[in-house]
Amino acid sequence: MWALGKLALALVVSVGCVVGTAASQTSKEITVFAAASLTNALQEIADRFTGKTGTQIKLSFASSSTLAKQIESGAGAQLFLSADEAWMGYLEKAGLIADGTRRSLLGNGLVLAIPAEKTLSVEIGNDAVWLKQVPEGRIATGDPDHVPVGKYAKQALANLGAWHAVEPRLARADNVRNALVLVERGEAVAGIVYSTDAAVSKKVKVAATFPESSHDPISYPVALMKDQDKGDARVFYDFLLTPEAREIFEKYGFKVR
Repeated sequence: MWALGKLALALVVSVGCVVGTAASQTSKEITVFAAASLTNALQEIADRFTGKTGTQIKLSFASSSTLAKQIESGAGAQLFLSADEAWMGYLEKAGLIADGTRRSLLGNGLVLAIPAEKTLSVEIGNDAVWLKQVPEGRIATGDPDHVPVGKYAKQALANLGAWHAVEPRLARADNVRNALVLVERGEAVAGIVYSTDAAVSKKVKVAATFPESSHDPISYPVALMKDQDKGDARVFYDFLLTPEAREIFEKYGFKVR
């Protein structure tokens, strides 16, 4: 009887160890902070990676500025994808990214989006005349004080002589996807967003494309955070550089560097 009890206990312990080991193998998780404009592409890439490796990717999307500040405050990101170089530089200057892992991964374009049911085609020129074709009302974009798309928009508008006319009309969103939502709902007559964001929405269409010469190149850098340049985070970082990930990024309209 005692022998049977000992055997049963041994089996319980053995099964418990197996279950515990299996749980530890399936509970691997990588925390990734990424610009809101990467939502669709990165979610698909993360799903593909999880399917191949079993490692879960925990994605947090917001404005690059918000995410950078969170990382600075101690948020547990292992990898960061920013929508501009400035906020990655901010973290690098603070000594928060792993040496040798920062690289420019993607490019994008800047467009004027309008609600899908509206009709408007604008030829953007080097003066503010084109703005007269845009109906009266709010123009949505990211807050130019800190959101990358808003910073690019301000730069483009200033170089095209239209900033002072547009500034009073701005609806300042905390990230590009929220700016897009304002256009989708008709709460803004137009929005200055990335071409990739306009492409994934069925509720907007592109009325004009801003000349690339009107703003700095739109660059999405990627980097591992300090002390995260080994292990699963590094494996996912390397996966982002593969032809398989490139194909997905390009499907969503990003320019892979």
